[in-house]
Amino acid sequence: MVRETLLGGQSPTPEDDSVLRPQLLQEMVGQQEVHARLKIAVGAATKRGDTLGHVLFDGPPGLGKTTFAMCIPRHLDVGFQIANGAALKAPKDIIPYLTNAQEGSVLFIDEIHRLPKTIEEFLYPAMEDFRIDIVLGEGINARTINMPLKPFTLIGATTRTGLISAPLRDRFQIREHLEFYNIEELTEIVLRSAAKLKTRVEDSAAREIATRSRGTPRLANNRLRWVRDYATDQADGHVTLQVARDALEMLRVDELGLDGQDRKYLETLLRVFHGGPAGVEAIAHTLNTATDTLEDEVEPFLLRSELIVRTPRGRQLTVAGYDHLGATPPEPEVQGELFR
Repeated sequence: MVRETLLGGQSPTPEDDSVLRPQLLQEMVGQQEVHARLKIAVGAATKRGDTLGHVLFDGPPGLGKTTFAMCIPRHLDVGFQIANGAALKAPKDIIPYLTNAQEGSVLFIDEIHRLPKTIEEFLYPAMEDFRIDIVLGEGINARTINMPLKPFTLIGATTRTGLISAPLRDRFQIREHLEFYNIEELTEIVLRSAAKLKTRVEDSAAREIATRSRGTPRLANNRLRWVRDYATDQADGHVTLQVARDALEMLRVDELGLDGQDRKYLETLLRVFHGGPAGVEAIAHTLNTATDTLEDEVEPFLLRSELIVRTPRGRQLTVAGYDHLGATPPEPEVQGELFR
């Protein structure tokens, strides 16, 4: 049986993401190519009675990296441990995970890009040769103990692959990048989650929630929870299309999935900077917001939605951005033709 070692030793509550999270690979919606390749790798390892190669998942937050990582040991019927890269400060912090790993078991490290370089280097022999070198004592009395480990699978998840050193990346035999989900896939996820939450959601309402969820299952589930709360208080718990729209409007989430902060960014770029170009620091100061917040939380979706572009001179509204704000692009402008 799979033994789940959760951080803090806490059991999941009915409202935790683990309740909505798929338990097996065949329950996953979307990421079909990733699913197909993992199914082959897991099936081959099972048939050979061998240890699965190390796996690295990367991609934006909320797309299912942790879900895939937790499904794999269930298919292999092995134990697994969970650690977080931010909580591991020195090699001594990861030694218990490595020495406690049973043969064929899985060690999952979330946010693996936050591992210090000393731990990355400590993992090299553990991943390749299944051994670690422990130094006891100091100075001339120090001695090194070569400790063998049982073969195990390391699964890493990261949103910042570029922050992982090349030697560590190269030691993962399987590397998978997760993409954003389309509306049909998110609609199916919303309907499945609604069933688990015992909430009546019409198909049209589920699609409306999916449309405003930025292609991200975690966000879709969060939106669903809010719509469920709104429906419970305002509509006898039945989520119709109109109820979903009213709930999301109250949350200030528009038809593209933009929230209040996103719209404020666009409106400021239009009103103060006349559509741009404008530097991100100038926009941040105008909004009284940290530059990192705009670059990490606001701009990625606006760029992906093609509402703004980054130019050498700064951020600039596209024609789609003007249209979404109900404004007319300045004419005549060469830039207007470039972004049509």
